[in-house]
Amino acid sequence: MAQKPSIPKGTRDFGPVETARRNYIFSTIREVFNLYGFSPIETPSIENLSTLMGKYGEEGDKLLFKILNSGEWLREIEGENFTAADSARLTSKVSEKGLRYDLTVPFARFVVQHRNELILPFKRYQIQPVWRADRPQKGRYREFYQCDADIVGTDSLINEIELVQMIDSVFNKLGIRVIIKLNNRKVLAGIAEIIGAPDRLTDITVAIDKIDKIGIDNVKTELDERGLSHEAIEKLVPVLRISGTPDERLEQLKIILADSETGLLGVAELETLLSATAKLGTSAEIDLDVSLARGLNYYTGTIIEVKAIDVEIGSISGGGRYDNLTGVFGMPGLSGVGISFGADRIYDVLTALKLFPDTVTCAPSVMF
Repeated sequence: MAQKPSIPKGTRDFGPVETARRNYIFSTIREVFNLYGFSPIETPSIENLSTLMGKYGEEGDKLLFKILNSGEWLREIEGENFTAADSARLTSKVSEKGLRYDLTVPFARFVVQHRNELILPFKRYQIQPVWRADRPQKGRYREFYQCDADIVGTDSLINEIELVQMIDSVFNKLGIRVIIKLNNRKVLAGIAEIIGAPDRLTDITVAIDKIDKIGIDNVKTELDERGLSHEAIEKLVPVLRISGTPDERLEQLKIILADSETGLLGVAELETLLSATAKLGTSAEIDLDVSLARGLNYYTGTIIEVKAIDVEIGSISGGGRYDNLTGVFGMPGLSGVGISFGADRIYDVLTALKLFPDTVTCAPSVMF
């Protein structure tokens, strides 16, 4: 009896109706990208592991889908590698390539590789699938589409303001009520500094980024397991619990971070961004979230995350400022900032709220 066909966990088939609805999402986002003057590019699904590894933090590296080398790779592996239990050495022998984890790192590679062809600042958008070896669950897939927009070659905060406007415009067009959460990596660095753990920023951000999922007590446990001192943890918790309006929280942060030059710089950047977006006006609610970290190691300034208000699901858009991502590819000092829309989660939100227009169909409107 023939085996029943199936697809890998965390992936999905899309029939004509689903595909038409997904194209509606892509076209809506693409329309906004074009309106703001972004140009489209595409990069390969496969990247060299040397391009991908070390850019997403320890946990991100674990979620990379690695591709087995073709040919007689097994013959080239020394017998000691099988007994040394050294997975890193073994991986480099059996796999040299991987599926892209996001679109930002490949974009940084693209900028460096094609730097002589680009006019800076360069505004690009990219709508392509990415892959992560994550545990599949509601709203989390192993293969999913990202819709990215990035500006590289300028460190002006006007770009962050523009990206917030774009986020607001996209979800306004889709009819989804959202809250746009903001934070700044410099604020997080300042917090690490004032609690006496400036060298543990990565451990702190990885843990507190899970606070909405696992709660403050479990975050404290994870920080303890990561080796953060009891004193540092006790100083951190009250900072994460500051409350009030965004402006009130900014004032509290100014007091808390008074002895951190880096932290105060992050507060000033947030103040500029919040003030400008308030003056321009947005349909979406804008919030300041001190616990927002977005675990990726390459962020250096503004951090953005978007949550749907009417559906319980993870973030449906996010991004931030990265000042030296191109530096790892031999082009230091080039600042960039970008956002990414998660098309698959947006699809789930639109489906749950029944917001797809009746005109979105795969069938012809008129037949002769």
